[in-house]
Amino acid sequence: MFDLFYPSDPAPLYPRPNVRHPGRPVLPPGELLPLIDENGIVYGQAPRSWCHGGSRALHPVVHLHIIDREGKVFLQRRSRNKRICPLMWDSSVGGHIAYGEQALEALFREAAEEIRLLEFNPSFLGTFVWESERERELVTIFAHVGHPELTVNEEELSGGRWWDFAEIEAAYGRGVLTPDFEKEFSLIKDTLKGLL
Repeated sequence: MFDLFYPSDPAPLYPRPNVRHPGRPVLPPGELLPLIDENGIVYGQAPRSWCHGGSRALHPVVHLHIIDREGKVFLQRRSRNKRICPLMWDSSVGGHIAYGEQALEALFREAAEEIRLLEFNPSFLGTFVWESERERELVTIFAHVGHPELTVNEEELSGGRWWDFAEIEAAYGRGVLTPDFEKEFSLIKDTLKGLL
């Protein structure tokens, strides 16, 4: 299992003051995310918009892959309102770890928010760093085997459905799946099959 290590006092807020912007920064509204090193040591906290605004500060996220005994994987379709990869297909559940949370807390919160999944038994699969032009995320990956009743929260997502492995792999590189999902699925697909 992968946990974050928070300092005993609240971590400093980012962005830090500098010559161009002296004094305490004016923070935009929104959730604060922990800033971490690759070992999960929290050294700061920053607004989500700053983390995704090109700062390239490493921050943690959780992903859940739900696979049934027939080898089908539930994928969510991202909302059209998302700034990053709108209407593309992604892992069953995904979201940021808020400042003060641990990975499992964030995972259960996001599963409840996105697909109304309240009771499940997640298996920890590992971590990897996802990097794009906009962001750097430490992804903590979990899986759940089963075919639960799922209710897509239409305020969060634009849908969801079950995909088989061949269908997922046929969609690689076609702008259907998020780039981070393609990378992640290629890393874990054999492990997912091994859970069946």
